[in-house]
Amino acid sequence: MSEQDASLVKGMVARGDRKHDIAAWFGVNQGRIAEVEKGELHPDAEEADEEELPPPGPYSSGQSSFAASEALRSSRKALRQAIKDIDAALEQLDNGSKLQD
Repeated sequence: MSEQDASLVKGMVARGDRKHDIAAWFGVNQGRIAEVEKGELHPDAEEADEEELPPPGPYSSGQSSFAASEALRSSRKALRQAIKDIDAALEQLDNGSKLQD
């Protein structure tokens, strides 16, 4: 955890965020958050200002994030196919209008 991260942790603690949510944001266990809070890790880090903080939790779980990424991949595949279909339809329209000219 960097000193900048520790500054954010201190700001999130001061804001009243749950330790579990703070740990989830950084992808660490709650022990790292406690170390920052107790001054054992980056004791000189300044508390970040409210406007610098991430939105308050709770945050998505790994499982939820994975499901969201899979949904996005599926959507991308469908959009790519839709673009191909649109391009083919436009080409047919363009060819039809050339024949009528």
